[in-house]
Amino acid sequence: MIGELFDPRKTFGKAVTEVAAENKDVVVFSADSGKSSGFGDFITRFPERYFEVGIAEQSAVGMAAGMATAGKIPVFCAITPFVTARPYEMVRNDMGYMRQNVKIVGRNTGMTYSDLGVTHQGIDDIALMSLIPGMTIIAPQDPMEIEEAVKAMIAHKGPVYMRVGNPKIPQLFEREPFVIGKGKVLLEGTDVTLISTGSCTLDALKAVEILEKQGISTKLIGMPTVLPLDEELVRSAAAQTGKVVTVEEAYVHGGLGSLVTEAVSDMAGVTVKRLGMPMGYAITSGNYRELLAYYHLDGEGIANSVAEFVK
Repeated sequence: MIGELFDPRKTFGKAVTEVAAENKDVVVFSADSGKSSGFGDFITRFPERYFEVGIAEQSAVGMAAGMATAGKIPVFCAITPFVTARPYEMVRNDMGYMRQNVKIVGRNTGMTYSDLGVTHQGIDDIALMSLIPGMTIIAPQDPMEIEEAVKAMIAHKGPVYMRVGNPKIPQLFEREPFVIGKGKVLLEGTDVTLISTGSCTLDALKAVEILEKQGISTKLIGMPTVLPLDEELVRSAAAQTGKVVTVEEAYVHGGLGSLVTEAVSDMAGVTVKRLGMPMGYAITSGNYRELLAYYHLDGEGIANSVAEFVK
């Protein structure tokens, strides 16, 4: 862990604004939450490129797809369920089927909107978006990666879904260009491979420290691109350790864990354990860190699950 804490929403909004200053085709859509999404400065600097549709997320997706047809690069950001579950048909048809160059961003993802309950928690978004052919799904792990992922997302031709959290997060890595479809070995190990994505990587790093004290050597892979999955890296690590654990702040069904399991399904001697949210409705409200601990997704919980799996 290096550096200070950053608000992921402000970091995201600032990055979009900086890219928009160089690329006049970038436009922003909001569903009654522009400033909460970090677009305050964008609104001031580029008012003619900011479109507030109000609480009409389906319309926002359709309008964004229309602008993409005209050569613009629309970025639509709002609370995770409101850009994935609520307008799903429009994302599927207007973005996916039409292969439009629209960027959807779900903020306050996972359980980070813990106090507002299941209606605002985004834990089914990866599963939903992964069912749309041609959709790219990215989940940056720290502030620097958010900024670089925004650049890569805007440069990428085709529909993209990005998920970012809400609580302030620390800088974990040195800045480097974000390459869509590539994971990275963060720590080497021989007993088990732990694959994390998004904000879970912070607690995964803590878990590896705990496991090391228990004598368990853990290879840690950060996977900021969920889809397309870096299958070459996954299979290489699986062949090395034989045991793979995935961790994500999303449903274990249809998410990173499912994709990793499919990637190694033909490999003899490889077993996978998926950590994440069980299928069901999460606790309606509570402190975010306490909810993570309840679902064993904090550092100690991840370490205990991995240790049990290995032993």
